[in-house]
Amino acid sequence: MKICIIKLGAFGDVVRTLPILIGIKEKYPDSEISWITKKESSEIINSSPYVRKIYTLPDDITEFFDILYNFDIDDEATSLAKKLQAGQKYGFYSDNGFVLAFNIGAEYYLNTLFDDETKKTNKKTYQEMMFMTAELSYKKQHHPVFLSDKDVKYAKIFFRENQINPEKIIGIHLGASPRWPSKVWHKENLKEFVKKAMSNDFEIILFGGPNEIKEIEELRKETGIKTNNPNNSIMEFASLVDRCNFMVCSDSFSLHISLALKKPTIGLFFCTSPNEVESYEFLKKIVSPMLYNFFPEKMDEYDEELVKSISADEVLDMIIEMNNTNK
Repeated sequence: MKICIIKLGAFGDVVRTLPILIGIKEKYPDSEISWITKKESSEIINSSPYVRKIYTLPDDITEFFDILYNFDIDDEATSLAKKLQAGQKYGFYSDNGFVLAFNIGAEYYLNTLFDDETKKTNKKTYQEMMFMTAELSYKKQHHPVFLSDKDVKYAKIFFRENQINPEKIIGIHLGASPRWPSKVWHKENLKEFVKKAMSNDFEIILFGGPNEIKEIEELRKETGIKTNNPNNSIMEFASLVDRCNFMVCSDSFSLHISLALKKPTIGLFFCTSPNEVESYEFLKKIVSPMLYNFFPEKMDEYDEELVKSISADEVLDMIIEMNNTNK
């Protein structure tokens, strides 16, 4: 049986869609799974042992699939889902500029995207909604990110060259999609946390990407913390996260990578739904007391009071509690 998945979207969404592979293999153990994505996300998918073939757009895809699942709602994905040949289709397609559902199971997720009241009251995680979309049984399946020997070696060299003590390491990712400017913890709160954590004998690695180069350099000079290379590949980034004892991040790519690697993680939620993030028993959520003043109607607005509404002490206290529990 030939099965095709379409998931083009952001890195974090690709990572948290990986568990669907386990659900498919549970139902169709002899299936051959292909995944259509963008080139920049292929590195993540390629680490999975369940994917037979990866198509990266704009590949010309002509084969017939027994089942097609599309988990994206953007125009490129929905148009492709409508065009490709398959015996059964699940998920989303577009018609005359509207996003529609191939099947009843996919309708609920669409409602959370286009109806604020459904979004606000939803208690289902993203993974649960994707399994509903695919009409597969959800049992909180967890899909790791598998690191290659090359990735592991990269992290070892980084730790050695930066003389990082591997005992009490907190990784902090300060980035998020510019689409949600209030996802990111305020810089002053972050600096306060770094100083207090270091005074409690924790070592900090600050993670960021190409969009955060200026902020990373400023914080490095002010606090003396270690930083990753902002131009790391996805798997290099993941290999460094894997060496951390704890991760602190907003609802972003790094959170999903951290959970895929089974790292004890603290997630900061300012303007997006904490209910949609599957914890897998590794995630502790700190939710801003102001979140529901913004979610979901004003999620895309920046508010300084909002991004300052989770204190450095709240995060540090939780880290110390997790550290004591893990001893």
